[in-house]
Parts: sequence; structure tokens; C-alpha cells
Amino acid sequence: MSKHYTTIKLRKEQTTAWITLDRPDKLNAINATMLQELSEALDTTERDVNVRCVIITGAGEKAFSAGADITELHRLTQETAAELSRKGQQAFTKIETMSKPVIAAINGYALGGGLELALACDFRLASNNAELGFPEMKLGIIPGWGGTQRLTWTVGAADAKRMIMLGERVKAEEALKIGLVDKVVPLDELEAETNALSKRLVEHPTEALKLAKHSVNSVTKSILESGLKKETEFFALLFSKKKTKERMDAFVSKRNKKEGDL
Repeated sequence: MSKHYTTIKLRKEQTTAWITLDRPDKLNAINATMLQELSEALDTTERDVNVRCVIITGAGEKAFSAGADITELHRLTQETAAELSRKGQQAFTKIETMSKPVIAAINGYALGGGLELALACDFRLASNNAELGFPEMKLGIIPGWGGTQRLTWTVGAADAKRMIMLGERVKAEEALKIGLVDKVVPLDELEAETNALSKRLVEHPTEALKLAKHSVNSVTKSILESGLKKETEFFALLFSKKKTKERMDAFVSKRNKKEGDL
């Protein structure tokens, strides 16, 4: 795990690997470099036989990730949007298909692509200052990294439509109530609680844990695959619309530093 990354940090503590999204000045927004580095880090941890659990979190106290970097999104064409959608889906699907459990430690904002990343994880622990949502609709687009599929499977169609079609955000306690997160803890206890869950998981036999994860995920596997293809198609189609470009250009020109990403 000696590779140098520029947008993430990867460290190992005994049998647990921590992947930290590391752009705190941008609320850990996911740009193309981070997406690639995250994918590489997932491959590294999968290959490491000494790693038995993976934890993903964000640097700082404000955000797990505020989503895809809007400065890159607004330059997309229909073709490049489809390519970005597929790359994000492929990276996040690695989380579901890897042989080890993956925990999202959600500290603050988990919006757009950040929430899509968290949804791909097996468990989600949230700090009490967490806020989760899909603000894409205000730009005239939809989630493109698996969010339309995984959110629906996680919380049901009614809450998924509320969050995606209306762009409503949920605070940590509501996220717990609808099943979007597994537990809510004070921010200063999030790391300890996540470590405790990791230790509980690695106490179990590795092979049994792997097969249990794959068996549960197999319930939605075929439906998810077809749904992801449809999501990519619709995500890309919206980037061919003139009004989408106008909305994004306007958003980029007036966005504030606090919440400028998806």
C-alpha cells in the first residue's frame, strides 16, 4: 500500500484498510482523478490477503463527499457523460463484488455521487451532522453512478422518488429511520464506532463472510445490471439537452464554495 495518491489516502490498521477521500477544501468532491485513484485503491485492498475489511470516509468534518465535481460535469457531452457514468458505476460496483465487507463512515455531507458511493458499501454509519441527498434534479440531470438503482433497493420506491425527483435531503436521524444508514453516532465517535463494526466483521471466517455478502447481493444482481445500463442511457441523454447546459453554466457561475458539487 505504498502507492502515492493525490486525491485519496490509503492506510492499513491491522486487518482493516481505510480509504479517505482527500479533497477537504472541495468537500471531497469526486473528480476524474479521484474516481481513478479510488478504483485503484479498491483493487489494491482486494488483492491484499491481510486486509479483511475496508472503510471509506472523507477528510475533515464537513463532508464524506459532496458529490461529482461540477466543474468537470458541466463540460460533458452526451458521449462523455455516458463514459463517465460507466466509469463511476464500474468503480462502485467493485465495492459490491469485492470479497471483503466495506463500510462507509459518513461524516457530514453525502450528496450526489458521494451518496452513490456510500450506497455501494455494505454498511453505512453516519455522524449526527450528516446530510444525505441527490440534488441533481436542480441541474436537470439524474444520478449516474448507480444511485437510481441502489437507493430504490435500499429505502424503497417512495423515498427514492422523494429524494431523487424532488431533490429532498435527509438528516442523519431521518436517514436512519428510512433505512438509508445503519447507525447514527456523534461525530467524535464515528471513527471508533466504525472500527468497532470492522472488528466484529473480521471475527467471522473470511470465506463465510465473502459468500454471505455475495449471496445477499445476488438477489439484486441481474436487475441491477440492467438498471445501471438504463441509468447510463438516461444520464447521458440529458447532457444532450440545451437547457441542461444552461442550468449547469448558471450554477457554476454563481455557486458558492460551500455546496458547489453533486
